[in-house]
Parts: sequence; C-alpha cells; structure tokens
Amino acid sequence: MLTTQQATLRHFFHAVMPLDLLKDGPKPFRLMGQNIVLFLDAEGAPQALEDRCCHRTARLSKGWMNGGQLVCGYHGWEYDGTGQVVRIPQFEPGARLPDYRVRSFHCEAKYGYAWVALDAPIRPIFDIPEEGKPGWRRIHQFYERWDCAAMRLMENSFDNAHFSFVHKGTFGNMQKPHPGRYNIAETDYGFHAEAMTHANNPPDGHRVSGCTDPEIDRYLRSDWYLPFGRRFDMEYPSGIHHILISYATPIDDDAIQVVQFLYRNDTEQDCPAELLIEWDGRIVAEDKAVLESTEADVTLDISRKVEMHMPSDQPSLIIRKRLMELLAQRNEPEATALYASTG
Repeated sequence: MLTTQQATLRHFFHAVMPLDLLKDGPKPFRLMGQNIVLFLDAEGAPQALEDRCCHRTARLSKGWMNGGQLVCGYHGWEYDGTGQVVRIPQFEPGARLPDYRVRSFHCEAKYGYAWVALDAPIRPIFDIPEEGKPGWRRIHQFYERWDCAAMRLMENSFDNAHFSFVHKGTFGNMQKPHPGRYNIAETDYGFHAEAMTHANNPPDGHRVSGCTDPEIDRYLRSDWYLPFGRRFDMEYPSGIHHILISYATPIDDDAIQVVQFLYRNDTEQDCPAELLIEWDGRIVAEDKAVLESTEADVTLDISRKVEMHMPSDQPSLIIRKRLMELLAQRNEPEATALYASTG
C-alpha cells in the first residue's frame, strides 16, 4: 500500500517528533510526502505548518522563534500557530497587514510527542491507561528513520513466528519455532490479541525480565491501532509488564519514522532505563535489518491469503482487511476496486 496515494490516511494523527526536540526552535518533517515545520507556541503547545513561506517560498524551518511566533529567515515575516502572518518587518508599526497565511495542520501533544493529522481527524490519538498512573514509568526508547513501509512494520509487530529466527541473537529460540496462536478480538480501533510465547532468557536479559530461568514463557497482550500504531504488553513470569508503544509514521511511500517508548511497573533500581533502552535497541535493530530488505508496495489484496498455514498470518490478514474496508468506505478508488474483487 503506497501511503501517499491513500487520502484517508491523512485523517489520522501520526506521531511526528519528540517535544523536547522543539525546545530550541522550529524543526522540519516530511509526513506522507508533505513537508511541514513544527514549533512550540508561546504556551508551549506544538504547532504544525506547511514548510514554505508564502512570500518567497523559503523553508520556514530555516527560521527561528520570536515569543512563540515563527520567523522566516529570509525576510523576517512572522507566523502564528494558525499559519497567519502576524508581522511583516518592512511595514510601518500599526499598519494594517495583508491577509496572508500558510496552511496549518492539526497538531496535538501526547506522550511526549507532537502528533499531526494533515486533514480533519477521524479518530483521536489512542489512550494508554498506564500514562501517569502511580507505579508506572514511561521511558523514551528511540526515534529513527527506517527505509521500509509502515504496513511492513505493523505486520511484523504482530508476527510472533519471526521471533525464533530474526531474534536468535537476543531472545529467539530456533529449536522451538512454533509460534503461540493469537486469540484476536476486533475492536473499533483495530484489534486486541493475546498469546503465550516461549523465549530464551539470557543472563543479560535477567534484569529486564525479572527472571533468572534460561527459558521462560511470556504472556502477550497486543493492540493494533488504525492505521500504524502498536501496543505490545509482555507479562513476564515475574509479574513485570514490559509495554512497548510503537508508531510507524509514514515519511513517504518507502520510509517511516519509527517512534518507540516503554511503560514498566518497576523502578529504576530494579532495572535502569539505560539497560532497557539498550536491550530493546538490540531487538529492534534485528527487526530493522530484515524489514529494510522488504518491498515497500504492500498489497492489501487479502484473496491471496485465504489458505493461511501459519498462525502468525492471522493478525496480518485482519490488518489488511480492516484497512481495505476503511479505504473502501471512504471511496479510495484503488481500495474500492480491490474490495469489490475480493468480496
């Protein structure tokens, strides 16, 4: 699925940038092929505009901030968070300004990130019950570009058959390649899935799992949030929950910005954040190496997956089906044709 060709995906909030990165000035980002600039206004709220001055088309991300207003670095024109020109230095003080503006986009702050929807949102940003809850901590893990499609990361996120092979260097056990079968319930936001999976527990992962047994079973509770969000709750036998929140933000058709942060019901003394970042960093590096070798143009046609022979195909099938239904309902031409052909 080429994301830039699906207008419906512009109506979802996508995790774009850590708020901390905006504290020293405006930053550029490319979302679904659209160049935007992000900045913090006078109240500290994130704003997103088209990254193009309406005067001589300079990149606004090359400018700076002035009291919560974005200043173009070419001629000093200033913009507010709505994209309205609020100051032109070449005009005399008090002079009436022309009604000039650039496009603004829907932007919200949540979980330490700026989230942007290019068109009117059709769903709110998903909720995470552990956010701000006593006994839980949130740890920012990584924020980086991957050269693969958003759909590829979503399918991989719920594919527990790859654990034994892709992650053989961390927790995968190639001697036990049979994945646990998911029990899946579709929801209004996507689906909820649960499964029991087997994993190696090497010594350098003991503080992560809270267990010292060389092999353990982990109970997985997973959620897929339309279109490219994932919650992955691993409950270890120790009672520790290791909850990964990942989002595959489409930069364009063959690249994504991957956001990942973590919730844990333990303390820094139990397992330092630095260790958790390093441990999961090794695991996602294994995923990245494989996913960047895949083809970006992922077909949504589910007719080719009717005879599923692997339990891990089930989440992928539902993801494709639900996305295809959504796009068809909103009259996306290609999706409508596919949906009609597959029933």
